[in-house]
Amino acid sequence: MQIKILYVAARNAVLEIEDGGLYHTKEEYHIRLNGKPFCRTDKVITNLFGLFPDTDYHLEVCAAHGTEALTFHTLYESVTLNVRDFGAAGDGRSDDTLFIQAAIQACPPDGRVRIPAGEYRIRCLFLKSNLRICLDKGALVKADTSRTDLPLLPGMVETWDEQGEYNLGTWEGNPLITHTGIFTGLYLENVEIYGEGVIDGGASFDGWWKKDQTKILPARPRLLFLNHCDHVTVQGLLFRNSPSWNLHPYFCKDVNFFGTEVKNPAVSPNTDGLDPESCDGVRVLGMRFSVGDDCIAVKSGKIYMGRKYKTHCKNIEIRQCLLENGHGAVTIGSEMAGGVVGLRVKDCVFRHTDRGFRLKTRRGRGKDAVIDDISITNVMMEHVKTPFVINCFYYCDPDGHTSYVQKRTEVPADERTPDIRRLTFSKIRCTGCEVQAAYIEGLPEKMIEELTFSDVLFSFDEEALPDLPAMADGVSECCRKGMFISNVRKLTLHAVSVEGQEGPPYIIQGEGNYEIL
Repeated sequence: MQIKILYVAARNAVLEIEDGGLYHTKEEYHIRLNGKPFCRTDKVITNLFGLFPDTDYHLEVCAAHGTEALTFHTLYESVTLNVRDFGAAGDGRSDDTLFIQAAIQACPPDGRVRIPAGEYRIRCLFLKSNLRICLDKGALVKADTSRTDLPLLPGMVETWDEQGEYNLGTWEGNPLITHTGIFTGLYLENVEIYGEGVIDGGASFDGWWKKDQTKILPARPRLLFLNHCDHVTVQGLLFRNSPSWNLHPYFCKDVNFFGTEVKNPAVSPNTDGLDPESCDGVRVLGMRFSVGDDCIAVKSGKIYMGRKYKTHCKNIEIRQCLLENGHGAVTIGSEMAGGVVGLRVKDCVFRHTDRGFRLKTRRGRGKDAVIDDISITNVMMEHVKTPFVINCFYYCDPDGHTSYVQKRTEVPADERTPDIRRLTFSKIRCTGCEVQAAYIEGLPEKMIEELTFSDVLFSFDEEALPDLPAMADGVSECCRKGMFISNVRKLTLHAVSVEGQEGPPYIIQGEGNYEIL
């Protein structure tokens, strides 16, 4: 067992206990602070709440085989502002929006806005720089909104000299008018949102999820929308029932998500768990997802934003997470015209998702749509229908079924052609697969440069049902199929085992350098 403190604030910290477990530790541990019992945990990433500011702590993690200890010091806090003192009722009936917003606006640097136990009905809240917000255990902040209740964010506003632009709203990679997020942060820094409470988007199938409202403008709100924000930490909390994407950091830097849970019904539309878009430095540690779309979708703009700003989504770390019941566990795209570089997924569990790792792109995303330095290691996939999908013929957008997008023979590579470079998958166990071990199809005119599978096991569920492995024209439903790999320039399969499939363990197409060990 090894322990370390990953993050320290004034009243909270994040502890990591390494004992070889994935998301859950291999045994339960007792935690003591300054010689007194504090809590028990069975999580690798454990949130520590209820601390005192500017205080020395001696922490002990105790198990049957021994004890590990360390020390840390919490940060200074100037003042706590209780939203009840500003008029918030927390009775589940009153509109507490203005009272909580007043507390936020009144909070000084190094201060804290505290939301104690109770049910607080709101429309939306705006964050500001140098802010800490704590939701106590038993605190529920619930949105009570419709399309007429929320302010709007224009997609793009032209500057006075007509030379620049100011981007506020965004929807699926385009600068479009949207409703404000339930929690919204615009061009700010140094924000912390933490605690043991719940943030509920209040969406339902009679409201935001109604079928005829899913694709109209202004677009549906996010539960937490961070636009051009730096140094933001979200710790603990349960986010649920978001009208669309739950957590959406957009052109942000240094964003942390620790020990947070995101939960939406399995059939709720477009309710991705976390979508970092054109961000630099995102840590996702100890999170749990169960959503109606992709659990984590890494993005960088569709066409306009990607080509104009050329901002990679980069330096993304996803570790010790449990991702379940989504379309994809970890996805890249399909809005990735600005590229995704430096994605690390490690020590995670994918469970009951349609796909495990999913890369969605297509002709038209552009030459800046570079996917490079992607690695997934030490991951357990349980009952994932198709563990790996790299689909360069994804049929999104109005032209998605055209010959240009779907043609399987070469077309001239030009400024519209995306570029997939190096991907490595190692130490992965995929049990209970149903559809296909892997479906990988690169472009013939711009093949995937380098793809490595090392120490990977696939085994199939005997009661598997057929489904589509990838969303592309010409792809048929199948069941218990091995690996299909097409258009990879350098392919390495090292210690790869496929068990219980129907047909060959792998089919490889296209010219390339293949090494099977």
